[in-house]
Amino acid sequence: MAGLAPRAVANGYRRERIAAYALLTLFLLYSLLPLYYLAVSATKTNTQLFSSFGLWFAEDLNLGANLRALFGHDDGVFLLWMRNSVVYALASGFGAAAICTAAGYALSKFRFPGRRVMYAAILGAVMVPNTALVIPLFLLFANLGITDTWGAVILPSVVFPLGVYLMKVYIDQAVPDELLDAARIDGASEAGIFASIVVRLAMPGIVTVLLLAFTTTWNNYFLPLVMLSSPELMPMTVGLAQWNALASAGSGGQALFSIVIAGALVGVLPVIAMFLLLQRFWQGGLATGSVK
Repeated sequence: MAGLAPRAVANGYRRERIAAYALLTLFLLYSLLPLYYLAVSATKTNTQLFSSFGLWFAEDLNLGANLRALFGHDDGVFLLWMRNSVVYALASGFGAAAICTAAGYALSKFRFPGRRVMYAAILGAVMVPNTALVIPLFLLFANLGITDTWGAVILPSVVFPLGVYLMKVYIDQAVPDELLDAARIDGASEAGIFASIVVRLAMPGIVTVLLLAFTTTWNNYFLPLVMLSSPELMPMTVGLAQWNALASAGSGGQALFSIVIAGALVGVLPVIAMFLLLQRFWQGGLATGSVK
């Protein structure tokens, strides 16, 4: 009887692992299903989109024709929209990462009057939906005369309260006070400590904030819709939404649904590329912390 106990424990542990793997598989399928549907739909013509099964390919694949139509429609304006999206997302991502890292470091390692109030205000700002601030920001920027510019999209995006909170919490754990004190004793300046020690140790957190800000700006629709009026400044999200509205209204819709879906598929690729390119910084950060 005593020998059955370890076997029962092992069987219970195996069942728990199987249940955990099954649950993770369901989450994976749930997450990948929209991307799979997008990839399948991008290979279909307008007629096939409404006449064939949504989760499987049609008899003939038209991905190449859809991509050619996408990049050629309206004199290739989609490439301009993609360029704008890249500029907005990269500027906002790197800007937010820099500001959040500096602010998180200050809140984590320095003691100054109003620190707790400032931190509480940042936590409160995390709870405020970004869409609720768009109209007040538009009125402010209109008074300053900077609407319908790149700055009207980038400046609000670099203010990222969630990123400040994440960096403050990460630096609390990843950057020991003893290391900073040793650097100050050796004569290092505060700017040098921040650039050579804090940034390196906090790199996984910085990359996380960069990706969050990049993805948020890349997917942002309401802010550029309100701030921008010039077609040459619009990002991909607003442009594709306009095409989709034309298709739904019947104004040339027979030629737009397929290229809208193809454009959405192309629009996913930069985000995937960013995750793949920055993955090594996560791995490097974890390896550095493991030999502490």
